[in-house]
Amino acid sequence: MTQSIVYIIGAGPGDPGLITTRGMQCLASADVVLYDHLVNPRLLRHARPDAEKIDVGVAAPQATEQEAICYLLAEKAREGKIVARLKWGDPFVFDRGGSEALFLHEQGVRFEVVPGIPAGIGAACYAGVPLTYPGGGDTLTFVRGHEDEGRTRASIDWTSLARLDGTIVCYAGPKQLPEMLDALVSHGRSKDDSAALIYDGTLATQETTLGSLDEISRQVRDSADRRPAILIVGRVAGLREHLRWFDERPLFGKRILVTRPREQAAEFVDRLEALGAQAIEAPLVRIMPPHDFGPLDDACAHVERFNWIVFTSGNAVDAFIKRLLASSRDLRALGGVKLCAIGPATADHLALHGLKVDLVPNEYRAETLARALSDTGKVTGLKIFLPHADIGREVLADELRKMGAEVTEAIAYRTVSTEGDREGEPDIYRMLLDGSVDIVTFTSASAVRSFVKLLGAEPAADLLGKTVVASIGPVTAEAATQYNIKTTIMPTQFTIPALVDAIVEYFGARARQEMPT
Repeated sequence: MTQSIVYIIGAGPGDPGLITTRGMQCLASADVVLYDHLVNPRLLRHARPDAEKIDVGVAAPQATEQEAICYLLAEKAREGKIVARLKWGDPFVFDRGGSEALFLHEQGVRFEVVPGIPAGIGAACYAGVPLTYPGGGDTLTFVRGHEDEGRTRASIDWTSLARLDGTIVCYAGPKQLPEMLDALVSHGRSKDDSAALIYDGTLATQETTLGSLDEISRQVRDSADRRPAILIVGRVAGLREHLRWFDERPLFGKRILVTRPREQAAEFVDRLEALGAQAIEAPLVRIMPPHDFGPLDDACAHVERFNWIVFTSGNAVDAFIKRLLASSRDLRALGGVKLCAIGPATADHLALHGLKVDLVPNEYRAETLARALSDTGKVTGLKIFLPHADIGREVLADELRKMGAEVTEAIAYRTVSTEGDREGEPDIYRMLLDGSVDIVTFTSASAVRSFVKLLGAEPAADLLGKTVVASIGPVTAEAATQYNIKTTIMPTQFTIPALVDAIVEYFGARARQEMPT
């Protein structure tokens, strides 16, 4: 029996990729997850689906006081649970992780502390500011600011701090930031000293302002921004213009709506975010099993009778292989069957199962598959199996039958609209109305149809008429056209990597047009 334990895990300053490998392991093993509101919600996807998830941050509907959090951790552990306590930044740096660990020690509850990247270090790195550097001074000082949201005033010897020849990193809440800036200057720090102010550190929404202490102070006084920030003071801040990298990426700050099913969106989201975009996940369809597995199971049971299996999507590949392996058979049953994939992405799905394709047409459209098959030899009399979606297009099957092939079809999966199940999902209508989306992406015709069904045909056409639309291929673009939605971006190869490249090229071309001649 697994012994109960509380893992106090530093989740890092925002970017979900900054959690440690050990932190991910502990999170994945947990029965219960308690998390702060600043922790990136995408990290919760790495918890077990059956894990209890409790928001104990100040933004929760009923914010939980610190003492109650401590008792809750102990209570869950005494129930025999493995508990993951996700904390923003590092648990032991300007956080209550030490208090929680001490309480658990006093209660005799086993715990482990997993370090995380402190916000001051992570934000500085992503802003291109090295906190220490030859000639930048011999001290590095961290100043507590917004640990308790400004309920207590930081007790700082500002005179001694201002005189130190080095870097100062302040965790500053909106109420504390003006006071900290004034205190540094009034106690002897030069108003001309370099400074960097960082909001939303390590996130795609990160904003960094570089200037003198005086310039930063004036900007803060004139601003209505109520977000907490990281303030860096010292000569090292001046290196940002040479070392900035995070906000120099080609899609930095671009807000891109991803309508792909969540279980399939990871590659798309990762590629967009690696290039600096803020990927807004708003899945419009879900992939579900068919109502009746009978036809698919029958094909799996007698798969050797087919000359070809034609896959028109990665979903069809995954569904077919899953049912084949769930039966009394395995991949050896495909030994005499040739495999055709509509494109390289579908072929990649087969490769993940150790299967090589015999045919991928040059043009990734269902209409060209029949012609590609006929180019390999006589189609008349061939037995062809076609697993597809419940709303799959009938063009391919009809063309093959016209050529004399014996086509067996089976529904391998269903695409279901998320229209009636959008709790916790982004408000797409409001975001488009406010102009807070730069690009809307569609990777299937079913996503287009679900989008129109969700917003209504007229509002969808009107709102997308003011927004750039990217479609993965002509079939998807054609579906959009039927609803008076214009596709601006479409790659020449109809894959996720090619779609991302096309989006990068679009913004690159716009930037070149806007450059002064």
